[in-house]
Amino acid sequence: MGMNKNTILGWATLIMILMGLLLIGLGAFRYDDVAGWGFAAVGLGFLANAWVFNSLKGRV
Repeated sequence: MGMNKNTILGWATLIMILMGLLLIGLGAFRYDDVAGWGFAAVGLGFLANAWVFNSLKGRV
């Protein structure tokens, strides 16, 4: 069972989506001060990177 580039990008996309949602959840429910905005912003960055990884599948 070998993993090609598309499989690796698929796994990376899934991990990035999970981490992004986790960070947004931390920002929304755990931290009520300014740190929550930072966690949510980083979570959105993770989701943006996951979007890029997903769009690269099949093109690399």
